[in-house]
Amino acid sequence: MGLRSMCRNAETSPMTASPVTREDAPVFGIALMLGFITIAPFIEVFAKLASVEIPVGQIATARFAVQAALMVPLVLVMRCFEWPSRRDAWLYLLRGGLILLSTALIVGAVKYMPIADAVAIVFVEPLLLTVAGAIIFGEQVGWRRMTASVVGFVGCLMVIQPSFENYGWIALLPLGTAVFFGIYLLLSRSMARRIHPLALQANTGVAALLIATPLLLVFDGTGNGVFDPVMPRGIFWLWLFLGGLAATVSHIFLSYCVRITPTSVIAPMQYLEIVTAAIFGYFIFGDLLNGLALAGAVVVVSAGLFVFWRERQVSRQARK
Repeated sequence: MGLRSMCRNAETSPMTASPVTREDAPVFGIALMLGFITIAPFIEVFAKLASVEIPVGQIATARFAVQAALMVPLVLVMRCFEWPSRRDAWLYLLRGGLILLSTALIVGAVKYMPIADAVAIVFVEPLLLTVAGAIIFGEQVGWRRMTASVVGFVGCLMVIQPSFENYGWIALLPLGTAVFFGIYLLLSRSMARRIHPLALQANTGVAALLIATPLLLVFDGTGNGVFDPVMPRGIFWLWLFLGGLAATVSHIFLSYCVRITPTSVIAPMQYLEIVTAAIFGYFIFGDLLNGLALAGAVVVVSAGLFVFWRERQVSRQARK
């Protein structure tokens, strides 16, 4: 399949030319979400590595600079690019602002907290997302999916046992990420229904860059620890680029996922990210999990696998 045909048929898999049927969409969407939760923790990993010398605001801005640099040429070559209408331009700015705030807050958190701790606190969001999907989009949210969301969240608390006593106000930063990222996902689902996912990512990267760059220019030379940019040295260029690359690839998966998959299906699957975050935290930064945390990881995985199994059962019944 050529690049242009891939762009013309936004309902196809990024890897194949076969259309995704309504019955297969939830299962394919879960596969995309698994790709997202595998790659997404690398955003925090490279952000934490870069934060040793690079201000939080500059790390967040670099993410969208890389995203725009990668996505804009791609959508131009694929002829997916479309000038946004006035209404969509404001929506892109809103979406860009939401993901910029979400990114800056989580980067600020992982600078001081273990990655898995910060991600665990962020996972207040999927539970809210499941409920919001039912209220805003009228999605069918049965007791099984709702239970999976609640169980997954309880498992996350068991994994990390986030404590405001240990981190103080820093623990509020991931909560802010949860709120802004949840709204971002709802807006993404609405826009992805009529805008190609690749074009959505390209325009959002540009919008976030338009918001963030003036802030860095205003604070340049002020000594502000958050927004005053510095010239990266050596390996820090690589950390900034890889963080942007991980964000770009993972959010392409996410954009395709929210286009074809109900929010209530996506939400419980997000809990699996805590497992990958804990693994990376251990091998890269030496963060250890105690016995209760390991039990929580089992709970999280079980909740995610239950959602996958349940959707397979529903898909098979729909084919009969």
